[in-house]
Amino acid sequence: MNRREKQRQIREAKQKAAKHKQQRLQILGRLALYVALPVLLIFVVYVLVSQGPTYSPVEVAPNDHVFGDPETPVSIVVYADFQCPACATESQLMARIWPRIENRAHMIFRHYPLTATNPHAWTAALYAEAAGRQNRFWEMHDFLFVNQPIWSFLPDVESEFDSYAETLELDLEQLQTDLESNEVIEKVRDDQRGGNAAGVRSTPVMFINGRRVAQLTASRIMELVDEQYREATAEPSG
Repeated sequence: MNRREKQRQIREAKQKAAKHKQQRLQILGRLALYVALPVLLIFVVYVLVSQGPTYSPVEVAPNDHVFGDPETPVSIVVYADFQCPACATESQLMARIWPRIENRAHMIFRHYPLTATNPHAWTAALYAEAAGRQNRFWEMHDFLFVNQPIWSFLPDVESEFDSYAETLELDLEQLQTDLESNEVIEKVRDDQRGGNAAGVRSTPVMFINGRRVAQLTASRIMELVDEQYREATAEPSG
């Protein structure tokens, strides 16, 4: 056998080996696909099923925290992060003007923790929700915002938040159980999902009867509350 014939046989053998290798890879790829697809499908179904419903700024969720008389015609929905300084300022602003609008409006708080920049925001939201399970949501809400400059820079906030719970005379054992409950975790997660759907990307964001407030000033908020109240209570023409 001459040299050229040997090279041809070697080349054919390599081509044959490469073809067999490609066939094996194709078979393995099909097998992997058959295994991966059901697993992926199960995961997707699990995620979809585990997600609760979301509500727009013009809707009231059964588990929403409502401050004031829910029968008033003006709804103020606030998406906020407990570690966000601007949210603390907004909370103080609402506390100041509330006596002037409480006969016309009610307020709903929804969580929107910005965990990428505020590492304690998620934990704070869970504590507020867990306190809400003992009918102390708004009290914990106020504690978290008032004391924000203290706990925002702590490496560990749980003991600080526990002290707020003790001051509120909460059942600490029940609080710890609720902090890990699916209901509490999903409430925070669903609030944020609803905020995403409503176009929320930063905090604080306020909607008055579904209308996003561009300027969070006392005069603008009261102006919009008055406007929406007049529209809601106006006598139908004709």
